[in-house]
Amino acid sequence: MHSTEMNRWTGMPYSVRYFEILEKRKTLPVWLQKDEFLEALMANQILILVGETGSGKTTQIPQFVLEAEDLGNPPAVACTQPRRVAAMSVSRRVAEEMDVTIGEEVGYTIRFEDCSSQKTVLKYLTDGMLLREAMADPLLERYKVIILDEAHERTLATDVLFGLLKEVLRKRSDLKLVVMSATLEAEKFQDYFNGATLMKVPGRLHPVEILYTSEPEVDYLEAAIRTVVQIHMSEPPGDILLFLTGEEEIEDACRKIRKEINDLGDQFGPVKAVPLYSSLPPAMQQKIFEPAPAPLRVGGLPGRKIVVSTNIAETSLTIDGIVYVIDPGFSKQKVYNPQVRVESLLVTPISKASAHQRSGRAGRTRPGKCFRLYTEKSFSIDLEPQTYPEIQRSNLANTVLILKKLGIDDLVHFDFMDPPAPDTLIRALEVLNYLGALDDDGNLTKLGEIMSEFPLDPQMSKMLIVSPGFNCSHEILTISAMLSAPPCFNRPKDAQKAADDAKARFSHIDGDHLTLLNVYHAYKQNNEDTSWCFDNFINPRAMKTAVNVRQQLVRIMARLNLKLCSPNFNSRAYFINIRKALLSGYFMQVAHLENKGDYMTVKDNQSVHLHPSNCLDHTPEWVIYNEYVLTSRNFIRTVTDVRGEWLVDIAPHYYDLSNFPSGEAKRVLERLYAMRQREKEVGKIRNRVK
Repeated sequence: MHSTEMNRWTGMPYSVRYFEILEKRKTLPVWLQKDEFLEALMANQILILVGETGSGKTTQIPQFVLEAEDLGNPPAVACTQPRRVAAMSVSRRVAEEMDVTIGEEVGYTIRFEDCSSQKTVLKYLTDGMLLREAMADPLLERYKVIILDEAHERTLATDVLFGLLKEVLRKRSDLKLVVMSATLEAEKFQDYFNGATLMKVPGRLHPVEILYTSEPEVDYLEAAIRTVVQIHMSEPPGDILLFLTGEEEIEDACRKIRKEINDLGDQFGPVKAVPLYSSLPPAMQQKIFEPAPAPLRVGGLPGRKIVVSTNIAETSLTIDGIVYVIDPGFSKQKVYNPQVRVESLLVTPISKASAHQRSGRAGRTRPGKCFRLYTEKSFSIDLEPQTYPEIQRSNLANTVLILKKLGIDDLVHFDFMDPPAPDTLIRALEVLNYLGALDDDGNLTKLGEIMSEFPLDPQMSKMLIVSPGFNCSHEILTISAMLSAPPCFNRPKDAQKAADDAKARFSHIDGDHLTLLNVYHAYKQNNEDTSWCFDNFINPRAMKTAVNVRQQLVRIMARLNLKLCSPNFNSRAYFINIRKALLSGYFMQVAHLENKGDYMTVKDNQSVHLHPSNCLDHTPEWVIYNEYVLTSRNFIRTVTDVRGEWLVDIAPHYYDLSNFPSGEAKRVLERLYAMRQREKEVGKIRNRVK
């Protein structure tokens, strides 16, 4: 019977694999409520759906929508995800379930990668990409149903989409919205969407035993690795999920876990430690779904898979086979201080809601255990009930630019679920005004419209747009692509000296931005060879990403009729022009060398140090920087030498001495302004003499 059943999407008979997967789909909790969901969808314009991670809502609900009657044939469906990893992996899974080719009927779109086509009826995309689609199509007319998934994560883009879609729904009675969440904030979503219908999907959670430490841990990473080894030695078979905060920490933990368990000998079963974080390539991400290793010998102990992940595995992805969860109680969060214009990724304690989500990962297939590496008292007293929405702790410059492009001028009265702090909003408007994206009345300028077309930070967009004026748009495109890719330099613990020597071969005397340019040129000259990358401690994945990003930025430049050009490499002006173009975008991120030998950020007067990873072999008087890193000391990272007189020429409106704090930088700039004034007067005299 199966072999003759035809696939409605391809017109071909379904494969055997399709029916195997279909049987598994029917066991998902959400499948039992398929009819109830479709009835609710047809009866309401907005539907709030709450279900535990693992209930199947992310993969099944969009497919149910495709089967709905009266929504067009077929209805075009968008399903947003807060993370790139989830958008890619879930779309691949759904394409397999529907027995179609990824990129055809089912596709995905993430920043700098579009795997969809004209045939796509179900598109998984990051919330930021749907926001960008709204800039070109304000009523999102290509979609009949929009699903906002993982809404409880309250990312910046999702919060903006809430307000935007409320307006769109008023204007489009044919559009339906499904808001899917995994936590208890359902009532808040209901209230925001004017009492929208709520539907709950039960998870299939088994009981999870929560174990706390008796005393606070001094080093959570060391404690986490120790706990992994103890579980492997003393607990029954079952895979382990360890939550850590970032790529470097995760890779380090994987190495240490493998070493410690290998040192135990073969009296225990084999292990496979696999990392998971957002910048990991898709092929590596898929390893988390592979089965645990087989026993070393017949009758030997079964193997165990150990997944070491960021909070991606908290809600965005479901990994079967996890029985033990280790939760150190930390994650990396973006935190913005509008007073000093600093946005940093900081390791911060998680919320109670996150701790609940993490423990739930252990009870998917059978009763599990969650090892919390903090005390019960700390959980009760120190952890906040919910994670603060990203909109209340982020730099909003890019968000404000997008809202202005969407025609939303009254930002104060925009319908945010949780409004951002007034200081943050004012700072964003101020930054965009200095960049020339907004005029003094807060209206979008022609430059601002062009800047909004780039999926980049406003400073980088400005730098790209002005680069043809410095005759170096090709070089600035390359530097922008390298800054948008993961870090390109590898520095393994066991080969730090060799890695530093390799990096020194690419170093440019003027700083890190031009060093990145050197790396890209060398990579292309060596025909993008992976073995060349390994020999030079360069991350080949980062370089592939940079090449891809650069190609897309070139297409945007061409579409906007921005000239693609390069200065004469042998001219003295080559590197000067590039540095001036960099400064044209990042003139607000400048530091000045003070008498004590430390640097001070200009205007905000923050004492900072050059990050040890910088390539400079001298200490310039003025530097621009890309990143402000808060650790035990304040560092500025990715720095380039610039000249004080360029500040006066390129950004006189910003370096206005009348509203400038006192200090060494102000005294130097006063001399530079005076020098420029004398030069102008001399120029006038010469003209009169002529």
